[in-house]
Amino acid sequence: MPHASLPPELLMYCVPGSNASCVMIRLGFWTDFALYLVFLLGMLVTILGNFLVIVSICHFKQLHSPTNVFILSLALADLLVGVIVMPFSATRTIHGCWFYGDTFCQLHVSFEWFLTTLSVFHLSCIAVDRHQAVCNPLHYSRKITMSVAVIMVCVSWALAAVYAYGVLYSKAHEAGLEDLLESIKCLGSCFVLYNPLVGILGSAIYFFFPCTVMVCLYTQIFIVAKQHVRKIGDKNNCSNVRGRGGLFKKSECKAAKTLSIVLGVFIFCWMPWFLQSIIVPLNGFRIPGLLSEVIAWLCYFNSACNPIIYALFYPSFKKCFHCIITLKVFSSNSSTMNLSDK
Repeated sequence: MPHASLPPELLMYCVPGSNASCVMIRLGFWTDFALYLVFLLGMLVTILGNFLVIVSICHFKQLHSPTNVFILSLALADLLVGVIVMPFSATRTIHGCWFYGDTFCQLHVSFEWFLTTLSVFHLSCIAVDRHQAVCNPLHYSRKITMSVAVIMVCVSWALAAVYAYGVLYSKAHEAGLEDLLESIKCLGSCFVLYNPLVGILGSAIYFFFPCTVMVCLYTQIFIVAKQHVRKIGDKNNCSNVRGRGGLFKKSECKAAKTLSIVLGVFIFCWMPWFLQSIIVPLNGFRIPGLLSEVIAWLCYFNSACNPIIYALFYPSFKKCFHCIITLKVFSSNSSTMNLSDK
């Protein structure tokens, strides 16, 4: 326990005057200042970056496509992480206390679960979309329409909500842990323990399985792309060429590459958290507090990564961001501006 060796008169409590209160973490002024600065920077990048993505897709007509419907919805989920999740988690990390009550604690944790599951569902939809666009281009425009994309997004939000709120509010994750929870609970805490069944099944069904499927889909996409490149004898170009199923486009190839980077960054950021969800319940919930916080914030900062990836690898998004930041977006013909990569 933090500061367990300090005399009682030097201890600070999350709920002053209560014997059942958690002990507050004391890191020092400059450490607190540095952490707040890092977390604030992460929140600003997350909120502003995803706001730019949302405005770009909504405003510029050239970005109105099924793929960007998924990207728009994913950006909204990431924006909510920056607005609702990160500010409250920052104070909990720095002070070791939850100042916002048990009801909001439960809501906060369920929202984390909800947005995580939602991100996995969106990335799965994007992988299917790119697979159809590259591997079955002749039928892509008929199968993946704007209406189909909107329906897929709505289903993703609904299923993610049912899973996250259903598990947490049914207390299924606490089954068999009642005595342990009672022994470690203190006023001013906000944490969730998962029993091994929920930890293993949840991680397998909602992370490892879909991520494995997505990696397989992107692998097939790049195999098909390489086959088309070989056909035209130019390994450095994915130009338009007739192949299996129809016309293969350079833009589809570039989009698949960029979105596979988004998937790779997501797996890198979230893999430690899901491994922790499996391992920690099996080893008696023994994990250093610092390691747990680092893993949590690695997940949060994933929401800041996607807009940066779009800006670096999508010339069309880079042009949109520049147009919005320089306020050219308010000109009368900005919505129809040419966003071609050329």
